[in-house]
Amino acid sequence: MVHRKIVDFATEHKQALIFAAGIATAVVGKKILESDAVKEATTNAVAGVMSVKKDAEEKVEDIRKDAEALACAEDCEEEKVEVEVEEVEEKEEKKTSKKSKKSKK
Repeated sequence: MVHRKIVDFATEHKQALIFAAGIATAVVGKKILESDAVKEATTNAVAGVMSVKKDAEEKVEDIRKDAEALACAEDCEEEKVEVEVEEVEEKEEKKTSKKSKKSKK
């Protein structure tokens, strides 16, 4: 019977109960947020995020350096191949010019 009276009261005064629950939630939430445990936990979380950010920045910098080195190595390899091709062409031209001089004699 007592249970039925509580349910009837809650049904009649639903708006007032919701308001009271909101106030209670705000008061309890404020106490929780002001506690030292929450402050310590949030400080540790922010420190962890900053550490991860620093590590990520270092990894990105390493990757950038490796990419630049790889690009430079590819450019150097292309230049080396071009120089070798030019040297071979010059040798062939010299051989061709020597043969033409011999054939003219």
